[in-house]
Amino acid sequence: MTQATKFGKGSKPQRGFALIETMIAMVVLTTGVCAVLAGLTYAISATESAQEDLIARHKAMAALESIYMARDSQEVPFAQINNASNGGIFVNGNLQLLCAGPDGILGTADDAACTAPDTGVACPSGIECLVLPGPDGILGTADDETVSLSNFTRSIAFTSVMQTINGVTSVNPNLIGVTITITYTKPNWPARTYSVSALISSYH
Repeated sequence: MTQATKFGKGSKPQRGFALIETMIAMVVLTTGVCAVLAGLTYAISATESAQEDLIARHKAMAALESIYMARDSQEVPFAQINNASNGGIFVNGNLQLLCAGPDGILGTADDAACTAPDTGVACPSGIECLVLPGPDGILGTADDETVSLSNFTRSIAFTSVMQTINGVTSVNPNLIGVTITITYTKPNWPARTYSVSALISSYH
């Protein structure tokens, strides 16, 4: 005969965590830790590439401004504001960052080797470079560092803009689209890109 266990007055049976409850708690905790680590990874990535992202944006905007200046000065006929493959003056494909040649326009066949800003010293391999403060943190002193932008490339791609008049669709002869893409690489990081798009009108 089995005798039932009796508890004294006011006593309650002791109960611990079940295995399933412990496993659920571990899953919730692991998910939270993974989310925090993902956030930290993103923050580190953004910090590591902040300088390169700023350079990419600046170089894309400089190329776009160069195109607008060519149009505004009427140095180049509007029909030639296009890629070379379409009868224009802008070279197709990804190109390393060189400086504007005699025509003063970036991305054309006469682009030339660069010199370091404010120094006149030739950039390594002629590719654009920056002069940054050295260990003393002061720009313009003997320990300044020259940083090559050889890990950057630029592409300038033009696209036709379509128009529909009286139900007939055709290419708009007074408007063209342009997309400038700057791509850069960094050791142990995938390639990153920055793009800017705009419409260019023959009217100015």
